[in-house]
Amino acid sequence: MPEDRPFESAESGKVERDESRALDSVMAERHRLLSLAFRMMGTLADAEDVVQETYVRWYRLEPEERDKIAAPAAWLTRVASRISLDLLGSARARRETYVGQWLPEPVPADLFADTAVAPLNSSDLAADPLDRVTLDDAVSMALLTVLEAMTPAERVTFVLHDVFGVPFDEIAGVVGRSAAATRQLATSARRHVRRGRRAQVSPHQHDEVVRAFRGATAGGDIEGLLRVLSPHVELRVDGGGFVNAAPRVIRGSDHVARWFMGVMRKQPALRFERRDTADGLGFILRDEGRRYGIITFDVSDQGVTNVWLMLNPMKLTNWTL
Repeated sequence: MPEDRPFESAESGKVERDESRALDSVMAERHRLLSLAFRMMGTLADAEDVVQETYVRWYRLEPEERDKIAAPAAWLTRVASRISLDLLGSARARRETYVGQWLPEPVPADLFADTAVAPLNSSDLAADPLDRVTLDDAVSMALLTVLEAMTPAERVTFVLHDVFGVPFDEIAGVVGRSAAATRQLATSARRHVRRGRRAQVSPHQHDEVVRAFRGATAGGDIEGLLRVLSPHVELRVDGGGFVNAAPRVIRGSDHVARWFMGVMRKQPALRFERRDTADGLGFILRDEGRRYGIITFDVSDQGVTNVWLMLNPMKLTNWTL
């Protein structure tokens, strides 16, 4: 018997090492899952809830059940997607009682860098370049606001397929549709994306217009501000009930310009600090040194077409003080 102990110890050590490697590989998926869930849900807090619940379900499995899962990453993706699909319905209900306007959470440009994996040459992707370019700005406010207009099933399908490259056959099991119906969901989702996109400008042009916006706003130059705003510009402000904010969308260059001029008159100490966002150049707003909010922009060949002003402190946690 004594001579058997070294053998048993070696076997036990191998099992422990295998389990440790399996645990590491599962936990290594966390950032990718958070990236997926954020695109589904629109806020980091909701995304964290999705990822936490996904891991709870993984560890509730019996060891024998986990051993039978050939691709843990794919299992985690499917479960996170189903949880997101379920939560999207209740999230919409919560947003109906939200104080003021609800906006997705702006995030730094590199927060989820290199997490989108859909191949640009996928035969499943439509040939229209407008479909493929969305992979480059999948966490921008411009796209996140478009995703809000989709049904939960459209959103989950679009994110899984066009951003993460999951085949339609697998997505069908997540959304409870046939593969053919799932393809139709993706087509409908892309239609939303096309409607939400205007004539695009280069990153250099975007940032140039945004700098002109800053100069005119900070300098109290209403004529200069009007020159950089599209006639049909829309301003949305999310205060979350914590900060006084415009309760409704402000539309039209004259109204938007006058709103900003009013803010600067009331808060002359307000300062704009450059930040790189997923939409391009944006600004952290500071009032007497205190972080006040973050402002991001959508720019077309007509000028600034959308301004998103996030004042809700619960959605500013990923930005440095």
